[in-house]
Amino acid sequence: MTKADTAINHLKKHDPILAKVIQANGPYTVTPHANYYQELVESIISQQLSVKAAASITKRFVALFESKGFPTPDQILEKDVETFRSAGLSRPKARYILDLAQHVFDGKVKFDHLDSLSNQQIIKELTSVKGIGIWTVHMFLIFCMGRLDVLAYGDLGIRNGIKKFYSLKELPDQQTIENLAKKNNWHPYESVACWYIWKALDNVPEV
Repeated sequence: MTKADTAINHLKKHDPILAKVIQANGPYTVTPHANYYQELVESIISQQLSVKAAASITKRFVALFESKGFPTPDQILEKDVETFRSAGLSRPKARYILDLAQHVFDGKVKFDHLDSLSNQQIIKELTSVKGIGIWTVHMFLIFCMGRLDVLAYGDLGIRNGIKKFYSLKELPDQQTIENLAKKNNWHPYESVACWYIWKALDNVPEV
């Protein structure tokens, strides 16, 4: 039995509402990967954009560099804000990408040790970078690192889904979501619960 199967069985056993959602939405299909740096740069580019627009700007961003593959932090630091703006990035996003590259170049953000850190330690380290907030790190933990115990309480899709499926009168805040997850014994599989709520709304984040 896979970890996902164990998670699904746990959630279906403890949460009858979520059990129906899971039953109607097929297998859990998150596939973790180790392209941590690229994932964060692309997440900055993608903020508040459609999937199509983000893909187009990412392609133009990569094309700014002569080397094959995704640019390294030192390659990014050789460019300036105006160069990135020519690829379609906003001025703040250009600065965020440069700040991330500087953090990695200076060793303030290291990817080779993330697997040994707790979720909270990763959140603390990555949110030290301008433009990377709690939502971005939650998505990174779930979809890139494959952590199964992340409660994405700040995501609008999760808030809308919980309001709908649990018949709440208003959008739940962080405390309400945490209380609901605890009441229904989602731990240690909060990520899987969130993914099924997204899936049921046809709203799985593109990250």
